[in-house]
Amino acid sequence: MVRLSGIELEMLTLERVGVAPIVEKMVETRLRWFAHVERRPMDSAVRRVDQMEGSQITRGRGRPRKTMRETIRKDLEINELEKDMVFDRTLWRRLIHVADRT
Repeated sequence: MVRLSGIELEMLTLERVGVAPIVEKMVETRLRWFAHVERRPMDSAVRRVDQMEGSQITRGRGRPRKTMRETIRKDLEINELEKDMVFDRTLWRRLIHVADRT
């Protein structure tokens, strides 16, 4: 009898059910939110908070916490996307969409 690890069992279950992995869906959702915020005008509240966030960080001792900005940058890098692509909504949605396995 073959014993499967937790990750292998989860992947097997996801394939049977026909859904995309949770991590990929989380990346898709983050990038969708990022595009929504980037398309907003610079004087909107969300954009002003994003601008303030970088300047008001006080770092303590130890390793710094991972910020949303760093996570988005990594997601863009992994998926080979550019910030300017968000303005073409149909292209952006097509590039970030993770289809379910049905």
